[in-house]
Amino acid sequence: MRKFLFLIAALGFGLAAHAQQTGLITHLSGTLSVKRPDGSTKLLSVKSEVKEGDLLTTEEETYARIKFADGGEVVMRPSSQLKIESYAYNQAKPEGDNVVLSMLKGGLRAVTGLIGKRNRDKVNFSTVTATIGIRGTHFGALLCQGDCGGVPTTTGLPPPNGLHLDVADGAIVVRNGAGQQQINAGQFGYVAGPQTPPQVVPPQQGIQVTMPPAISQNKGGGQGIGKTKEGECAL
Repeated sequence: MRKFLFLIAALGFGLAAHAQQTGLITHLSGTLSVKRPDGSTKLLSVKSEVKEGDLLTTEEETYARIKFADGGEVVMRPSSQLKIESYAYNQAKPEGDNVVLSMLKGGLRAVTGLIGKRNRDKVNFSTVTATIGIRGTHFGALLCQGDCGGVPTTTGLPPPNGLHLDVADGAIVVRNGAGQQQINAGQFGYVAGPQTPPQVVPPQQGIQVTMPPAISQNKGGGQGIGKTKEGECAL
């Protein structure tokens, strides 16, 4: 009987652990696909679950908004790829917090959740040019790899290749093998490559990642996640 009860308890624990969600798709316009760690692929819809190890891909003209278990949110731009490398969150055990998201292509906006507030060093966004650490943050990131021809600039020319950053709230710390730079609210940043130091750039040279209202706004109130705290247009 003791062995039986132990088995039931262990099974219940395993199911509870398995039931823990990493995040959910809350807004979607277009086609969003996922490649799971086991190699399987599928199309996602609103209310679909995302998990640790997932590689998410938005098609052309697709925006997708993901709400994570700790309240953090990410909006992906069209033709973007984001991999959830690591996501560990237990509200009662902050010492186990760990979030690593890899932006492989395209762009995003992000608002950090509870993990970023109580363990800011445990939340990182990685790209091929630099790693972004957060400081209680709402920021945008755009990785140009010869594919940013449709992004408007003040010069009328496409943005240069590299990582473009803007911060709406809080701050980020951008680092790579060549150095690191803190970028504060209202500032813009740029990293040309993995061996080039991150830098703050003047506003006229900055690229601001924006989202359409249908994706950026929380219906019924709450902070937006678009151009600024209340975004209105899209790149």
